[in-house]
Formats: sequence, C-alpha cells, structure tokens
Amino acid sequence: MPVSNATAWGHFPDGRPLHRWTLRNARDTQIDVSDLGGTLLSWQTPDRHGRRGEVLLGHADASQYIDSNAYMGAIVGRWANRIRGGRFRLDGIDYKVDRNDGGNHLHGGHDGFHLHRWDVEPEGDDLVLRLVSPEGDGGFPGEVDVELRMRLEDDGTLDLRYEARTNAPTPLSLTAHPYFNLNDRRPDIRDHLIRIDADEFLAIDAGAIPTGREPVAGSAFDFREPAPIGARLHWPDPQLRLVGGFDHCYVPHATADDSLRVVAVVTEPSSGRRLTVETDRPGLQFYSGQKLTGQPGRHGESYGPFAGFALETQAFPDQVNGPDAEAAILRPGTVWRQHTRYRVDTL
Repeated sequence: MPVSNATAWGHFPDGRPLHRWTLRNARDTQIDVSDLGGTLLSWQTPDRHGRRGEVLLGHADASQYIDSNAYMGAIVGRWANRIRGGRFRLDGIDYKVDRNDGGNHLHGGHDGFHLHRWDVEPEGDDLVLRLVSPEGDGGFPGEVDVELRMRLEDDGTLDLRYEARTNAPTPLSLTAHPYFNLNDRRPDIRDHLIRIDADEFLAIDAGAIPTGREPVAGSAFDFREPAPIGARLHWPDPQLRLVGGFDHCYVPHATADDSLRVVAVVTEPSSGRRLTVETDRPGLQFYSGQKLTGQPGRHGESYGPFAGFALETQAFPDQVNGPDAEAAILRPGTVWRQHTRYRVDTL
C-alpha cells in the first residue's frame, strides 16, 4: 500500500528538522519510520483477537532517541556489533575507529548511522532511505553510499533491502535494531518462546568479543526447539553471567547460495503474535534486553530489564580481525547487498 507523506517529528539540537513516514497494509498494520537513523519508531499490528497493539519499544520524542545509547529501532553502521579494541588492519594499513563500548567499537561509534539524518522519499509502495557516509566517518576509510528500501507487505512482513557502494576498501556490516515485545500488555519478554535455527553460537569474553564457535547442544543457547527466554536466563552458564543474559551471535544454517532463509521464530502465547526473521546474512545477534533498565518509554515510563529483545542480522562480531575478514570488506566496483525480512502475524 502507498506510503504516507512526511510529517514533522522534532529537530536535531542544531535546528535541522526531522520527519516521520507511515507504512500501512490491508490488515490493519502500521509502521512509522523516521529519517533520524532510519529508525523504526512504531509497529502496531493486531493480536489473535484482532486488537491492534504496539510490538516495538520506543522513546517519546526525537531528543530521547538522540540522547539514548540503546539504538532503539535504528539502522546501525558502518559496523554492526563490536570490533576488538577499535582496531583493524586492511590492505596493510592499520585503522583506529571509535571506541564507545569500553575499549571496543560498537555499532558505528559515537556518531554512527543511528544519529545521521537519512534522505527519505516514498516510491510507490517502498520507502527509500539514502545516506552518504563520508571518508573517515567513525574512523572508517572510504566514502560509502547506502540505499535501503523498506516495504510493508499485506502478510505483515517488513521487507528490508540494502545496497551500498564505496570509493575505497572499507568494512561494512549494517543491521536494523528494533526491540520487540509481542505482548503490549506485559512489561517484559521472558514468557516469549524463541526458536533459532543454528547449531553453533559465538562464545564471548568479558568485553563481548567472540572467542570462537561453540555447539549449542546441551547448553542454555540451544533454541533449535522453541523454549521460553526467561527460563534459560537462570541456567548456570558462565556465558550468560558474562553479560547478564543473552548478547551473543548465532551461526544460523546457511544455504548453498547464501540466499534468504528463516533464522528465527518467536511467539508470545497470550497475544498469539509471532515474529519470523529471514535473512541472507551469516550472523544473527540475539540480545535479551537485560540492560534496558532506565531507558525512557513513549508515555513517561522507564523500561526495565528484559523489556524487549533484539534479533540483529549482520556479519560476525569482530569479523574484520578474524580469518574471514575479507568477506566483510566492501571494495570499489562491487555492490554490497543485504536482504532481511521481519514478519509479525498471528498463530
């Protein structure tokens, strides 16, 4: 269905105006998107009884999004997740990027894509977002041109298609960072059932940097069959204790041609809502929202721990410092593409 025209939605501190757009489908679903960070501001969709409710966490106004460190609903880049020590070597040159997560780089740094103003325009049923990231943005080499096409389909799918080009070799990993709670009448997500189609996950150190692949079998991380998030949080697993819950990258089953496949399904028993995530990316970061305490909500409230969860489709954390670094490098003359789909429907 057609996308709405822009409406005013606050300002940057320097006075530049911000806007929001609305996508609607034939089944009473509405998604609001801002040019601030390409942020998903709201996702309202019916439950099994036909009652429309909010399934995304969000802040009250633009200033709270700008001041927050939760990346609430934003598109993050240039590098989604972490880079050890904020350092990497590319083609024999050492680079230093922003260190904004202890001593590590996280989600593009101090002024990542989540704080940039994207150029946005409707094109038929698509909302098209474009961003030029200049040479040196966050410390990264090369200028990068990004285009993201968003489309809300009638089956409840938000389809995200990214393309990017550069004039110099540079690491690139983008992701959307929505926090979901599929039951708008409950304050946390511990009763949600999650299935992740992965036999392995990346174990981490105290800085949340991967130390190697480990099998999920026999551990708290085995979600190959649906299990409640909350029950697993109490397992005596040292990986959970490191970060107070789940903040780990899974290695979903791959296809022979790296095409789109289902990597996760989450259901909420009371509302009957179901979230299905499809992607062509190699990694899926599952974050259970344990550090959301104190983040401001839309109506003057503050979120608590486990108020929402995130499923971020991306390259592997710190991949630029690993043996498969080249797969995470965008080079001139090539086009970086990503395809991810989030579908919310009912059982």
